Amino acid sequence: MIQRIQTIYLLLASMVSGGLIFVFNLWNTIKEKIFVVDLFSREVFTLKVIPFMFIMSAILSLVTIFLFKNRKLQFVIGRIIILINLILLGLLIYLSLNLSGETSVSEKGIGMFLPILAILLVVLANKAIKKDEDLIKSVDRLR
Repeated sequence: MIQRIQTIYLLLASMVSGGLIFVFNLWNTIKEKIFVVDLFSREVFTLKVIPFMFIMSAILSLVTIFLFKNRKLQFVIGRIIILINLILLGLLIYLSLNLSGETSVSEKGIGMFLPILAILLVVLANKAIKKDEDLIKSVDRLR
């Protein structure tokens, strides 16, 4: 069961949440590009939460891959990952709108949209998990 399509979707979601945060920046200032890892050193609590949420999303996506024997739990954890990424997206939008020194910020980075891609991949994985669960239920009815 580990070779199913939801494994690929969850692995891609894990790579988006855990790997691409080191590649794409969140926003650019005149002085520097701000990446997710740079937010660990900030003094504001809301900025410190962002990297933890990205990492938590990546770890949960990886853990969900190996729960293939328990599809209901896999589906529930997929919903939790979606919720984490929605909160993360809301937090990033809030911070981008209320960023101090907005005049020094030249542009928003593509890293702000990584939670949207992770949500899309987890929704596709949940759809495939639901399809598998429905198939198993239909086979059980025939016996």
